[in-house]
Amino acid sequence: MLACSERFIAAALAVASVAGLASGQQAGFVLFPSETAEQFEQPPEHRFVHPVTAPYFHENSFVTSDVRAWFIYHEFPTDQLIGGGSATVAAVQARLAITEWLQLVAYKDGYIDFDTPLVNDDGVGDVGAGLKFAFLRDYEHQWFAAVGVGYEFPWGDPGVLHNDDEFRLWASMDKGWGKFHVGGTFNWFIVDGENQDLGNSDRLSWHLHADYWLTEWFSPVVEVNGFHVLDAGASPLPFQGVDVANFGQGEDDPVITLGLGGEVRPAEDWAFRGAFEVPLTDEDDLYGWRFTMSIVYSF
Repeated sequence: MLACSERFIAAALAVASVAGLASGQQAGFVLFPSETAEQFEQPPEHRFVHPVTAPYFHENSFVTSDVRAWFIYHEFPTDQLIGGGSATVAAVQARLAITEWLQLVAYKDGYIDFDTPLVNDDGVGDVGAGLKFAFLRDYEHQWFAAVGVGYEFPWGDPGVLHNDDEFRLWASMDKGWGKFHVGGTFNWFIVDGENQDLGNSDRLSWHLHADYWLTEWFSPVVEVNGFHVLDAGASPLPFQGVDVANFGQGEDDPVITLGLGGEVRPAEDWAFRGAFEVPLTDEDDLYGWRFTMSIVYSF
């Protein structure tokens, strides 16, 4: 009986130690664990900040278990057909570490409210989910890389410029030098429904990230996002929707944005982040400016 109690206490302590390791690089909870907690021990300044801007498409290389709540306020340009106005988005993402190398990612959903002269409606967005495989995890040299595949289901409302389906392939790499961390993500979107009324287009996007562990509770963040249309699709509209809506136009006219923000960590498993984003290009698109904020709970 005493031996059983000792084994139970030892197991409980092991679970508690793993749960306490939830961070930007590794999951505290793993559905099918195969590695010990000691293999993940890293200095706190090696903690990477998860991407803040372009939350649907900017996926880093780490296998984590977390829930992320998002709020986005997006201002549209007045000199485009949409005629100015704004959109707000509220969404929740979930990530689950199946193993230390494999992650289930529910990356897209949300409630969208358009308030513009052209589109004045609200409803739910499409739902996207996929799997990420972290094929490189070098904690000693802070090198990480992953690939992923996802599918967007056409469950959204056409009134908010959704209700299209597409395949998504992505690859990412992250590198750290002590307190300084950088990363990049590349996406390829292959549409399945180009004959929709709004049309759609095959697209590429890329996302760059840099953060610096200034203190145990704060890291500044700089991010750059790029969106490229590969074909004009069937859309009659003279602009592309970047990550706001499911259509694309303006082939060979990229949209590039800059986001400045930071992350505040009031507790070990909680993070509050925000960023202000503006376009760097002067193309036909839906980008005026944007404010993004999110709360991350890691477990």
